[in-house]
Amino acid sequence: MRENAIDVRRSEIALPFVALLVGVSLWWLGTALLAIPSFLLPSPGAVLAQLFGNPMLYFRNVVATLEKVVYGGAIGIAIGFGLGILLGMVPVLRTALYPYLVTVRVLPKIAVAPLLLIYLGTGLMTAIVFIALITFFPLVLNTVAGLSRTPERHVELLRSVDASRVDTFVHLRLPYAVPDVFAGLKQSVTLAVVGTIVAEWVVASSGLGYLILLGSENLRTDIIIAALVVLVFIGVALYGLVGICQRMVQRRVPLS
Repeated sequence: MRENAIDVRRSEIALPFVALLVGVSLWWLGTALLAIPSFLLPSPGAVLAQLFGNPMLYFRNVVATLEKVVYGGAIGIAIGFGLGILLGMVPVLRTALYPYLVTVRVLPKIAVAPLLLIYLGTGLMTAIVFIALITFFPLVLNTVAGLSRTPERHVELLRSVDASRVDTFVHLRLPYAVPDVFAGLKQSVTLAVVGTIVAEWVVASSGLGYLILLGSENLRTDIIIAALVVLVFIGVALYGLVGICQRMVQRRVPLS
């Protein structure tokens, strides 16, 4: 049984890696055999040359992008988690506000960008507020959903022993909500990267989104694809970091 589990884990690592190699090989063969102009589709070698030939260019823009991701993402996640707890603990507020939060979530956030430009101008604050807005909704809705999953019979059991509302929240409701909270957190961190790129297209003068914009204006697809590769690594790293935190928390919280 254990050997089968190890084989499954190896295949889960090896097969995506093989798929990546096949995809990059097809990309390289396509550019070589079809003689595709480099301004339309550069070869993998040209993208790597662009990336490793200008390390400081990408480093500076990665730092600028991460700065917005961290500031905007942290604000949106903190407010979303706090409001989610408040709505989860106060049924009247949840009944009054939850339908509106679900409704507003389906609104494309890019549609709000013109209002932010009018109210806040074209500075860093606009980008941070936009990113916070995008990351806010997944966490608040998932936190509320997670807190509502607590079995009522368990709540009644704690009431029967005179447990306070704080004890019930800390030792029962919050542990049950952990999987949903982390599911929302994974959505929020990936959306923070997406929101940062959109914000950098509109209001920033640095960052990977701005670099992609410059690449498109100058038909430098090698710059664009190199920036996209870096963005993929950033997104995967943030997602993996949240996954590691989830495993650490779930080891300490048995109900989750």
